[in-house]
Amino acid sequence: MEQALYGENGFYRRESPAEHFRTSVHASERFAGALARVLSEVDAALGHPPRLDLVDIGAGTGRLLINIVRAAEPGLAARLAPAAVEIAARPPEIPEEIEWRSVLPTEITGLVIANEWLDNVPLDVVEQTPAGPRLLEVWAATGAERPGPEPSAEDLDWLRQWWPLHEPGDRAELGHPRCGAWASVIERLRGGLAVAVDYSHTLAARPVYGTLAGYRDGALVPAVPDGSCDVTAHVALDACMTAGERAGATATLLTTQRTALRGLGLTGSRPPITMAHQDPRGYVAALCAAGEDAELTDPAGLGGFGWLAQSVGIPIPKILAV
Repeated sequence: MEQALYGENGFYRRESPAEHFRTSVHASERFAGALARVLSEVDAALGHPPRLDLVDIGAGTGRLLINIVRAAEPGLAARLAPAAVEIAARPPEIPEEIEWRSVLPTEITGLVIANEWLDNVPLDVVEQTPAGPRLLEVWAATGAERPGPEPSAEDLDWLRQWWPLHEPGDRAELGHPRCGAWASVIERLRGGLAVAVDYSHTLAARPVYGTLAGYRDGALVPAVPDGSCDVTAHVALDACMTAGERAGATATLLTTQRTALRGLGLTGSRPPITMAHQDPRGYVAALCAAGEDAELTDPAGLGGFGWLAQSVGIPIPKILAV
């Protein structure tokens, strides 16, 4: 998975995500506008510092970061230090004020956004066999699978706590690399908020056969790790939450995108029909916004994504917890 996604000929070194799957960023600029409101809350909680970091992990083309900066209040935008963390080359259209880097900053004071990043942190898959849990080995060229060695002690500890297996054929995706990746974000946060947005599940409802999948050209395909497709698996955000708390998070909120965005004002409510006569253009714009809000908050789609918000030194913004 590491080589297929991030190796020399890996998927994310060659491809633009927007060409293969639709995220909240591609669905509507209103997603960035909502995060700009979170940014404003973080700025106020930190006392309006002279410099405020805005870090986008797994930035892709940088579109989300650009849109948040554009949506920020002018006084706040002047103090922003936006940084995109991305292994792909810097696109030529990225504004000069945005730093483009391949690794996380050492220290961060402000807002960190990890939108659909953790689901692409490489991990191993374990399958329960009559002899006990075994790591799944995959032939990279074809995707053919076979049972491999026993999991490590670290793997088994994580399984016991976060994804117990029961019957032969049951599968789990070993999430401790994601826990470690998220903890490394919280450890760098000197003050502010980090938000992870992703496909997710919790201990009460782990999928019996796992969630490993591939995406190419907008279609679901077998997760063959040959670099030709995105290889992804949903995130155990509750495990990441605990890892973040151990890493120093002082406040936590685990919620859904639907709940969070509704708290941020994206209700999806249709404008009153009387507005069509009084302000036709305004009515059409409001109707378009309602449609975009509906897609972003659809509980069967993007609205069902998990949101993990963890802060250091400040409370979780109340508008996220409405």
